[in-house]
Amino acid sequence: MYEFDDSRLEDPDALRAADHLLRPLAEAGARVRRESVSAEGPLAALDADERPRALITFGPEARLLRAVLEPTCPVPLVAWPRLGLPGWVGPLDIVVVMGGGDKVSLAAAFEAVRRGCRLLVVCPQDSVLARQSASASTTLLPTVTGDPLAAAVVALVALHRLGLGPSVNPEGVADALDQVATDSSLALDATQNPAKAVALELADAKPMVWGGSILAARASRRIAEALRSASGRIVLSADAGALLPLLTEVPPRDPFADPFEETGAEQRPGLVLVDDGMDDEHAAEERVRLRSTALAQDVLVSNLSHQAGTAVERYATVLQQGLFAAAYLQVGLGRA
Repeated sequence: MYEFDDSRLEDPDALRAADHLLRPLAEAGARVRRESVSAEGPLAALDADERPRALITFGPEARLLRAVLEPTCPVPLVAWPRLGLPGWVGPLDIVVVMGGGDKVSLAAAFEAVRRGCRLLVVCPQDSVLARQSASASTTLLPTVTGDPLAAAVVALVALHRLGLGPSVNPEGVADALDQVATDSSLALDATQNPAKAVALELADAKPMVWGGSILAARASRRIAEALRSASGRIVLSADAGALLPLLTEVPPRDPFADPFEETGAEQRPGLVLVDDGMDDEHAAEERVRLRSTALAQDVLVSNLSHQAGTAVERYATVLQQGLFAAAYLQVGLGRA
């Protein structure tokens, strides 16, 4: 059982040992810029000349594309998780494939070429996927960093140029990621570094993560995965209907108990609320219920929030805040 030691968050040796966790997070903005520059030529050649019948997406961030596009996409949109393509897909449709060579992506590209679909591929130029997807109807957006979020930003820029999604500014996304890296610098202590503060709040907790909007809910699932990996604990990301009963059943805290003995089976939940400022009326009500229920049960509430910029910039910001918090939790637990 790993025990959290908050002194590790200020220990130069412990932070140096966690460089492999923190440096890739700090470089996220640079990766978005690199991918944007790498794909400049193919992106410039795209235009909304003819509206497709439907849009089908594959890859690690296919559901992110769907979450961003759904509110405004003028054609039916499917994030397809299985091998091959739906039976109805044909030359009138656009298929977007992101990846580097997994079975699902390769099968989708093969089928899209065979059926004569317009194909948009976001992957390394020398990958198996790039070779297998080559055709007269294929546009390759080459990637160089292997970052799924950066690749998704490039794909969103392409889809905007095709008239299928909102405007996305890679530089704005990169700036937002850079700002999180600055705010979460290892040189800042927990009073100045919100990621370290959240790590301290979750030091002895079993986190429950919730986001209200479509993109915040997507970020909450990614953050839950990171927290699970960082802590080795049970971490749940679910809708409010699933979390409220669990919060209601949390036993009252014993006011005479030693807080340093709340480990193992006695660990209490910690509620993490992800807020991108885009809740609809129903989500706003659920947020209030979750917070009030947690506080009534003496469950600590942590907040990851950003309410400025475009939807993608907000998503990237709250996601990166959560990933930094998970990294510092891993450091504090001595698991780095």
